[in-house]
Amino acid sequence: MPLRQDSWWKRKTKLERKLIVVAFGSLLLASFLSVSLICHTIHSTFLGSDDICLTRECVQTAGEVFRNMDESVNPCDDFYRFACGNYIKHSLISNDKTFANTFTVINDLLQEQIKIALEEKSCRREPKPFQTVKKYYRACKNKSLAEKYGLDIAKKLLSDIGGWPVLSDDWEDFSFDWISNLKALRDTGLSVNCFLDVSVGLDFKRSTRRLIQIDQPGLGLSREYLVKGINDKIVKAYYEYMVDIAQMFGAERKKARQELLETLKFEIRLANFSLSQEDRRNISSLYNLLTIQELENKYKNIPWLDLINIIMPTSVQVNRSQPVLVGVPYFLGAFEKLICETPKRVQANYIMWRVVKDLISYLNQEVRDRELIFKHAINGIQESPPRWKECIDETTSLLPIVIGAMYVRKYFHVDAKTNALEMVKYIKEQFKDLLRSIEWMDAETRKSALDKANTIVDHIAYPDELLDDGKISQLYDGLEVDETQFLYSALNISKFAMDYTMSRLIEPVNKTDWREHGFPAQVNAFYHPLENSITFPAGILQGVFFHKDRPRYMNFGAVGSVIGHEITHGFDDTGRQFDKNGNLVNWWKEETKTKFLEKAQCIIKQYNNYTVPEVKMKLNGVRTQGENIADNGGVKQAYLAYKKWQRSNPPEPKLPGLKYEPRQLFWVSAAQIWCSKHRPEAIALQVTVDAHSPAEFRVLGPFSNSEFFAKDFHCPKGSKMNPEHKCSVW
Repeated sequence: MPLRQDSWWKRKTKLERKLIVVAFGSLLLASFLSVSLICHTIHSTFLGSDDICLTRECVQTAGEVFRNMDESVNPCDDFYRFACGNYIKHSLISNDKTFANTFTVINDLLQEQIKIALEEKSCRREPKPFQTVKKYYRACKNKSLAEKYGLDIAKKLLSDIGGWPVLSDDWEDFSFDWISNLKALRDTGLSVNCFLDVSVGLDFKRSTRRLIQIDQPGLGLSREYLVKGINDKIVKAYYEYMVDIAQMFGAERKKARQELLETLKFEIRLANFSLSQEDRRNISSLYNLLTIQELENKYKNIPWLDLINIIMPTSVQVNRSQPVLVGVPYFLGAFEKLICETPKRVQANYIMWRVVKDLISYLNQEVRDRELIFKHAINGIQESPPRWKECIDETTSLLPIVIGAMYVRKYFHVDAKTNALEMVKYIKEQFKDLLRSIEWMDAETRKSALDKANTIVDHIAYPDELLDDGKISQLYDGLEVDETQFLYSALNISKFAMDYTMSRLIEPVNKTDWREHGFPAQVNAFYHPLENSITFPAGILQGVFFHKDRPRYMNFGAVGSVIGHEITHGFDDTGRQFDKNGNLVNWWKEETKTKFLEKAQCIIKQYNNYTVPEVKMKLNGVRTQGENIADNGGVKQAYLAYKKWQRSNPPEPKLPGLKYEPRQLFWVSAAQIWCSKHRPEAIALQVTVDAHSPAEFRVLGPFSNSEFFAKDFHCPKGSKMNPEHKCSVW
């Protein structure tokens, strides 16, 4: 035992000391702000407190609003900086994240809550799926097993499914056939969608039945990067990543560089054959119905019946009369030609690279560290999340319904669901009022739009079946997990899930099926065009988005804008192509359709002109138009719904310490859900591949288009937030 120990401070690293100083400074700042707010509140109280809300929730909300704002910014110049300026200045992006925003805050809370639920000791009466998910979580957390056996297990797996040619001179192409190779992958529980994406989903034009669907595949790197070619810096980083991983698996480096360059060139050709996100917005172009026999007649070099039956579970085999929905016929023709002229060694190297890439998170730290270097090149992340967080995400991804059931039973309060339903009702009614008043719609199209709005189905918080042990147990009957075999347990779950999904081809369609909406442990919201439904999981009904005891102007501004956003998706550039029953039908009169497209073009042009200053990149107004239309319509509907709510309810008190009226605070609340700080690499990635605009433009765009915002904040005509020319679709 040493006679003298260094002081607590000296034992800290430089980074730890810096973080402690920053944390202490932030604590002092927060304390100062809280004292200032309390003093201001007391002053306001003595002057007259009848219109000031002093409940715990109001004081807490006021503090959060005040901490995020930068009142030195003129709200009519840049409302995003006004509402979020101090959030951006004072927030720290943790090393294991690419953004700091409201979503990451709530997701961190969700992870903590799920961790507590998963680490509770199982009791004898606990449903078996709850025990299974806990076993899988523990298997994931057992890092020592991954360190000791992970790479060896992966190498054996590769050998069992045909081998990775780059690792050996003994690999022989005469015994390789890509169809048979995909069968080995399917039987093992690995993804088979490296060449073609084969799935089962609703028929776009007859959504009461399911079809086998064949589309272009997802790629190892986003198409938007691969089409730039080998000399693009991100594509180069991807190539180096491939080579380094192959070397870690035992490949000779020079050989790996040569062979995997050919593999990359093959993947680039797949990317070039693929349809862009922009071109996929015309849903009718993605609807090409053929039988398997017609597929075999048209693309003769691919044994389609064998391929499809390999991917389908053995209990559901099909014949040549089976209809198949083809997304991009051009891709199939180009792929057929490519696969015929590509050496088998290149085919096999590509398949196995995609397998290995999917396996990396299950392997030892050295391999995972190399993955981190690649991720850093793409999104700027500095370090991997703690193992337990990775395991929460992994477990939630593979067993979302069980995790959802555990979460809502332990943490969700049913009164939040009641309040949210009331808001949905108000905003739906407001959207219908909007449809009735729009001048550019003809009467017949307006009636169809109203019919669609009237039939939107709500899925709020969670389905009641998540509280039913019997239904959860029945859904996962037959699934087994070995706590000592993390990778093989993951593959077993994946195979179980694929069998379930593909077997639904022969099941009757129930668009309100709880199994399709049983994922409440997430911070997100959805519109499903083929169901004409909106979904708001329990995970988003908290934090900055919603609290049952918060003033309604705050809730309508935050989650209300999200509700309006999802409703508007039913009428954006892609959602409008589906009717009230979720079928791909043109229900628009030509003149009204032309007017809609003109209004959408205004949005496209507006967002095309936005530039992200940190990376000097312009937004893609075509790719993001659906989300932008929904953002603009959503906040407008939420605002008008709140005004309607105001007319039938007593006036709400203001928040303490803030000088803003309720309607102004609506806009502050709507803006602050998008407060975000990001790494430059992450924002460049978003601008390159994402259908959503970066956070600041989700405020600047819709708010500058709103006459209501300009009126509430008294913005002069011609100011940045009240331009002469505004865009409006809904």
